[in-house]
Amino acid sequence: MTGGYRLIKSSVRLPCLRTLFCSLHTSVPSQPQPCAPVFYKAPAFSNRTALVDQHGRHSYQDLYLRSFALSTEITRLLGNPRNDVPPERVSFICPNDASYVVCQWAAWMSGAIAVPLYKNHPLVELEYILKDSRSALVVSDATYTDFIAPLAEKLEIANITVPSFAQHNTTEGMIHLEAQHFDLDWKERGAMIVYTSGTTGRPKGVLSTHQNLNAMVTALVDEWLWTKSDRILHVLPLHHVHGIVNKLLCPLWVGATCVMLPEFSPKEVWEHFLSTDSPSVNVFMAVPTIYSKLIDYYDSHLTRPGVKDFVKAMCQQKFRLMVSGSSALPVPILERWKEITGHILLERYGMTEIGMALTNPLNGPRVPGSVGNPLPEVDVRIANEIPQKEGSSFTILAQGNATGTEVSPGFEDREGELQVKGPAVFREYWNKPQETKEAFTPDCWFRTGDTAVYKDNSYWILGRTSVDIIKSGGYKISALEVERHLLAHPSITDVAVIGAPDATWGQRVSAIVKLREGHKLTLKELKDWGRAVMASYCIPAELIRVEEIPRNQMGKINKKQLLALFYPQ
Repeated sequence: MTGGYRLIKSSVRLPCLRTLFCSLHTSVPSQPQPCAPVFYKAPAFSNRTALVDQHGRHSYQDLYLRSFALSTEITRLLGNPRNDVPPERVSFICPNDASYVVCQWAAWMSGAIAVPLYKNHPLVELEYILKDSRSALVVSDATYTDFIAPLAEKLEIANITVPSFAQHNTTEGMIHLEAQHFDLDWKERGAMIVYTSGTTGRPKGVLSTHQNLNAMVTALVDEWLWTKSDRILHVLPLHHVHGIVNKLLCPLWVGATCVMLPEFSPKEVWEHFLSTDSPSVNVFMAVPTIYSKLIDYYDSHLTRPGVKDFVKAMCQQKFRLMVSGSSALPVPILERWKEITGHILLERYGMTEIGMALTNPLNGPRVPGSVGNPLPEVDVRIANEIPQKEGSSFTILAQGNATGTEVSPGFEDREGELQVKGPAVFREYWNKPQETKEAFTPDCWFRTGDTAVYKDNSYWILGRTSVDIIKSGGYKISALEVERHLLAHPSITDVAVIGAPDATWGQRVSAIVKLREGHKLTLKELKDWGRAVMASYCIPAELIRVEEIPRNQMGKINKKQLLALFYPQ
């Protein structure tokens, strides 16, 4: 079947959905094996609300039944999974709603590797991912059938169109579901291929196992004290670890509720923040760009007399946790958010390849600009490579885990590459053995490609070694540090600092800035201001004013593209 799947109507009246749900799950071992997928936990939460979206409320039971029905069709097309056969890849494209969970769970119930596609990616990007992942099947919500079905046909990939949640209700009519196999060895089985942002090169497929996902989720659940009473407001895309793991799998793991918006809307987010309905959201996570847009909306709509105090009181009363991640959080945004809401944003550090590795504390002082210390079961080190004729070795500057960090004598405050070990570290770059090999040191530490320093009992990310570390006249300059300084300038609302090629100095500091409406700024004025706040060699030598700085869906800037745009070779 390629045009769509349907739930099979039964001529025999079956038990109520609740009874069916319980009987279905008897095929799952009562003591699931370690690292089993999140759908194993659904029966324990049964009628609790798992997700709220534009179509309404969906219980854990609803999501499980829909997923099971879809997985039955997937296994009909692909065959029953076996431990001795490598899993197929099932790509899926959905709106930000319950259909995403159904497709993800159905892929896992079918023993397949889930490959999430982003609904706003151009067709050429979707084609690249489908071809690179060698997907055997693409599942699409009815919303996207018109453009995904012809692409699947072109690539000769089977396609299932899933009826949208607005069109179908599992409580209408009886459904017949055939027996399914859940007795797979989940631990080492591939779970998901998530593609990197591609800000420093062509996107690579990051293959994580169910053990990797289990480690990612349980570390955050333990560290940030997730409980089934939590309600998180979800506004991020669902093709990156931030949106998939931190904001979706974590709440579903503990029986909490995810309130999902189809798109980010500052107005709708503030409405949720200030709603007096009960139960209300109490957890929020976003990227710095989103916090910036929320601040802009606040400044335009919520600063009337009396409203400011109401906003702050509501946010302090309702929220237990607000997190920022995926890109560096500018200190001015952190400080302004604290002024508006009373909350100090918790900044953490992670990557597609490793999940989350470092975090500021849930309870305890959060240091502006730092990313805290290692999560449970995560080992990190800061190291500098020593090239040799055969292979390479590393000078270890600092190494630590959740219990503490030890700095090597004589290397205090020295910067180097951040490297990570732990059960959450991915298995491989899909179908790229050489890139996988190069991503690890000979002693099996993952090389993040980020430059970091350990100081003041905390880890600090100075930026991507390839684009954020500017080497000018013998100095190593962190572009992120310069950006933090420049964002404090009263005329600058957004900035990207890059290392422009320079025949004399190697590189020079170039600042690409977006100015506040009605403001003007010259390079001389910027230099005069900069002398009071940063070292002379960090002050921009060039100023480029733009209307907007392009960012991807996660708020990241592709600095290689900016270099090519403004300094073509």
